[in-house]
Amino acid sequence: VGTVSLVPAKQPNQAHRADVAKLQVHPVARKKGIARALMTTLEERARKDGKTLLCLDTNTGDAAEPLYQSMGYTLLGIVPEYSVPTTGGAPMRASFYYKVLRDRQ
Repeated sequence: VGTVSLVPAKQPNQAHRADVAKLQVHPVARKKGIARALMTTLEERARKDGKTLLCLDTNTGDAAEPLYQSMGYTLLGIVPEYSVPTTGGAPMRASFYYKVLRDRQ
C-alpha cells in the first residue's frame, strides 16, 4: 500500500543525519493516514538509530508537502530545474526540507 526509506548519510562527519526517500502511497489508499503513519514509523526508527537530523526533497507543489510541514519539517529552499521527468517535459522545481529530531518527553 505504501513505502518510505530511511537512507543514512555515508559521510563520516554526518553520522547523525539521514535522508527520507521515496514516500509513496498507492493512489487508492491515499487520504487515510498511511503516509503519516509511515513517516512516524520512519522517525521512530531514525531516533533508535541515533539520527538527529532528517532531510528530504520533493517536487515543489507535491501533495506530500502539507504533510511534511504538519509534521514539523522546515522548508530550506526551492531549487529551480532540479529534475526532469523521465517521460519528458519541462524541468521541475524541488523543495528541500529538514527536521531536527528531539527526544520524546
